[in-house]
Amino acid sequence: MQSFRTELENPVVEQDILDLEKKIRLFHNGEIDDDKFRSLRLARGVYGQRQPGVQMIRIKIPYGKLTTRQLNRICDVSDEYSNGKLHITTRQDIQIHYVSLDDSPRLWHELEKDEVTLREACGNTVRNITASELAGIDPAEPFDVTPYAHATFEYFLRNPICQEMGRKFKIAFSSSVEDTAFAFIHDVGAIPVVKTIDGEERRGFKVLIGGGLGAQPYMAETAFEFLEEEKLIPFTESLIRVFDRHGERNRRMKARMKFLIQDIGKEELLRLAQEEFNSLENKEIWVDRSKVDQTELPKKGAAVEVEIKDQAKFDKWSEANVFEQKQEGYYGVLVRLPLGNFDTTTARTLSQIVTDYAADDIRLTIRQGILLKYVQKENLKALFNVLDAIGFAEPGYDTTADITACPGTDTCVLGISSSTGLARVLGDLIKVEYPDLLTDDTFKIKISGCPNACGQHTIAQFGIHGSSLRNKENKMLLPAAQILLGGGFDGEGNPHIADKVIKIPSKRIQDAFRAVVDDYDQNAPEGQYFVDYYKAQGKEYFYDLLKHLGDLSTLIPEDYLDWYTEVDKFELHKAVGECAGVIIDLVQTLILEAEEKVGWANEAISKGLFADAVYHTYQAYVSAAKALLLDKKVKLNSHMTVINRFAEHYDEKLQFAEGSFVDHVLRINKNEPTAEFAQTYFDEIKVFLENVSRIRKEDLQEA
Repeated sequence: MQSFRTELENPVVEQDILDLEKKIRLFHNGEIDDDKFRSLRLARGVYGQRQPGVQMIRIKIPYGKLTTRQLNRICDVSDEYSNGKLHITTRQDIQIHYVSLDDSPRLWHELEKDEVTLREACGNTVRNITASELAGIDPAEPFDVTPYAHATFEYFLRNPICQEMGRKFKIAFSSSVEDTAFAFIHDVGAIPVVKTIDGEERRGFKVLIGGGLGAQPYMAETAFEFLEEEKLIPFTESLIRVFDRHGERNRRMKARMKFLIQDIGKEELLRLAQEEFNSLENKEIWVDRSKVDQTELPKKGAAVEVEIKDQAKFDKWSEANVFEQKQEGYYGVLVRLPLGNFDTTTARTLSQIVTDYAADDIRLTIRQGILLKYVQKENLKALFNVLDAIGFAEPGYDTTADITACPGTDTCVLGISSSTGLARVLGDLIKVEYPDLLTDDTFKIKISGCPNACGQHTIAQFGIHGSSLRNKENKMLLPAAQILLGGGFDGEGNPHIADKVIKIPSKRIQDAFRAVVDDYDQNAPEGQYFVDYYKAQGKEYFYDLLKHLGDLSTLIPEDYLDWYTEVDKFELHKAVGECAGVIIDLVQTLILEAEEKVGWANEAISKGLFADAVYHTYQAYVSAAKALLLDKKVKLNSHMTVINRFAEHYDEKLQFAEGSFVDHVLRINKNEPTAEFAQTYFDEIKVFLENVSRIRKEDLQEA
C-alpha cells in the first residue's frame, strides 16, 4: 500500500485510498464496528454482494461521460480484479462484481490513473450526477447542461456537507423540457431555460425538488420556474444542508428528501434553505462553460463503399437508433444494450470503433445503453457493420423491446425474485409475438428485483418489481411479480407515477403482458398514448383484466420456481453483514468520531478551507451531543432533534454564552464562513468536547 504514496499525483485521492486500506485492516481486526465500516466503504463505492465474501464495485461516471482511455482502464481493472463483465446502471455508473474486499484499494488506485473514481458512488452521499445522454447535441436543448452537471459533480465530491447524511441525495440534469433525464424523480432536478431579462438573454433552470422512487414514489415539486445559472449550485448546497440537519436518520425508509418535503411542506423547506444562505462560502457560482465543451471530433476521411448484408435490419436501426445532432452533418448513434451488460472484450472493440468513427466522448445512458456522438453520415453504413459484428446494432433503443432491469437476485442482497429472468422472458415474447414493438415505444418496460426501484419500475408504462406469494393451502412460497401500470409520460409530456395493480406468480408474466397489450391494441383510440388510455380506463379496469392471473388455486409445480434458476426451491434471501465484529461502546465511539471531525476541522483551517472547517466543527458538535443522549431514551432521529434534546438536558449544566446549545451550534447558518468565525467556532468545540468527556466520566462513576 505504500506505493500509492508516489504513484498518484493527487494527494487527496491518494489519502482516500490509503484511508480505505487502513479501515479495511481495522475492520478485519475488529476495531471498527460493522455499521461504521459499512458507511465508510459504501461512500467509496464498495457494496456488499448477495454472494458471501465478495463485493460489488460501483464506478462513478459523472453524467455518463467516458473517454476510450477511461473505458479501457475499467476493462483492465475488471479483468484483473473481477470477472471481465461490466454492467451499466440507470444512474450512468458501471458496476463490476465478485471483487475481494482486500483488493478494492488497489482497484481504486488503478482507476484513478485515468481519473475514474469510486468516491461517493454509494452510501449516504450525493450520488452520481446524471444527465440526458443527448446533452450537447440535442436539437431541442436551449443550451448544453454538461458543464453544469460537471461543475455540480466537482463541487459536491468530498464536500463535508454531504458525507454523512441520513440517506442518499440524487441530482439530475435534463437537456430540454422533454425531461429525458427524469428530473421529476430526483431530490434536485434541473431543466435548462433561457429567459430575456431587461433585454438580456439569461441562462437558468427550472428546478424541481423532493422527488424520489422506491416503495413510496413521490413526484418532485417545482421550486423555481427560473433560477439563474449562477444560483443553482448554491441553492442545491443550501438544500443539502437543510436535509442533513432536518432529515430523518433513524427510520431508513423515511430518510429521503421526499419525506421531509411531505412532512414540513415545500414553502418551509425553501425558507430553511434561504436561512442557510448566509453560511455559504459561495453565494454565486459561475460555471466555466468551456471546461467540458471541447470535443475531439473524428478525423474526416474519404468515404469507403461498404456492403450491408442485412438491409432490412440496417433500415430499422437507422430509424430507431440514429438521429441527426444539432451540429449540422453529424449524427448520434444509440446502442441498445440488453440489461446494460457487456464484457471487456466487447468494450475494448467498442473503444477502437469509437476511435475510428466517433468523437472520444462516449455517453452511458440512463436507459442502460451507450451513445456514440459526431458520426458522419457517410460512415453510418460502415459503423453499422462493425457494431453489428459485436452485437451492438440491434434496432430499438428506448423502445418496448429495450427493457430496463437491475441485476436483482443475480447479485443483489435485496433481490426477492429474478428481475433479469423476467426481462429475458418478456424480451423473447416481444420478438416472437409482437415484432412491431421492437421499434415502437408504446410500452416502456422497467423491472426491479425488489420494491426499491433501481430498475425504475415506478415510472414505466409496464413496470414490475420482484416479490413473493405464499400458497395458503400448502404454505409454500413462490416467486411473484408485482405489476405496475400507467407510469411515464402522457400525450402532453406530463410525467406520471405508475399504480400498483396486482401481484401474480412470476411464471404468469407473459400472460399478463399479452392481456395488457392486446387490450390496448383492441380498445385504445388511434394514436392515444398508453398512459392516457390507462388513466381513462382506471386501475380497477386493469385489475379486473388481470385478476384471474392472481388465482393461486390453479398453481402448477413450475410456478414455485423462479425464471432460469438453478435451485429447486424458491426461498427469500436474508441479507447478513460481512462480520459481527466486537462489542462496541457506542457512546465512546461517537466521542471519538467527534474528535476525528475536530481534527479534520483543524486541517481545513490550516489549508484556508474555512467553510469546510465550520461544517466539520458543526458535525463534531452533533456527534458529541448525541453521545451523551444515548442513555436518555429520547428520540434522536435528526440533527435538529439531537441539538434540541441536548439543550433540554444540558443547557443548565453547561450554560452557553448564547443562552442555549441550539443558538450556540446554529451559529453555523447565522455567520459567513470567515477565517475569524471558523477559528472561534473551532476553539469552542474543543472546550465543548472537554465538557462532554468530563460528563461522560461522571456518568460512568455514578453507574
